Amino acid sequence: MRRADRLFQIVQILRSRRLTTAQQLAERLEVSTRTVYRDIQDLSLSGIPIEGEAGVGYLLRQEVNVPPLMFNEAELEAIQVGMRMVQAWGGEELSSAAKQAMIKVEAVLPSRLQEYQSLMFAPDFYIDNDEFKFLDMLRKSSRLREYLLMDYRDANEEATQREIRPLAIYFWKGIWTLLAWCELRADFRNFRVDRIIHLTKLERHFAVSPGEEMHDYIALMEVKYGDESKKK
Repeated sequence: MRRADRLFQIVQILRSRRLTTAQQLAERLEVSTRTVYRDIQDLSLSGIPIEGEAGVGYLLRQEVNVPPLMFNEAELEAIQVGMRMVQAWGGEELSSAAKQAMIKVEAVLPSRLQEYQSLMFAPDFYIDNDEFKFLDMLRKSSRLREYLLMDYRDANEEATQREIRPLAIYFWKGIWTLLAWCELRADFRNFRVDRIIHLTKLERHFAVSPGEEMHDYIALMEVKYGDESKKK
């Protein structure tokens, strides 16, 4: 890690307003405590309002805004690739937000990185836009915990109607999948988003239900696939 990046990280860590020891900083940044003490001293001399002392800990006396100008090439490439994927596959609203976010990131980059472009792309010219037309509604309803009435066509082309509680959306091997609690089956179900025919908000919200939440499903899958891997 470059020293400039390390100084930036120290400020970001101390912004949490929790008392942080030099040892904790050293372990997180993978440097010696001597290096941390020297960095803290240099930051203080440069005007960063750090309060504390060796053996006790450090924190910032006031909010400090540090512009995110210290990306290296790999970090910038990760941002570019992620933004391109969201623009191609994230639905209309997130696609627009990703474009605006990338403009803001590029506006504050140092001159040495302003021309940097990753050669990893996420083309969208082959994508049927209807495939992602329900993503915005599903994303919002999952966050707001809204009941939905869903018309769905399964792999056998059989159509069903389900009342569901949308819990999360996953991107599996190029396919968006909705994790939901299905009221018809009284169990978790995964639905391919590109097989959804129609969605209707039911203007009702679902409460937290122990055993029927996303983390409960993840726990079940960890047990299931953990047991299967032990059998191999």
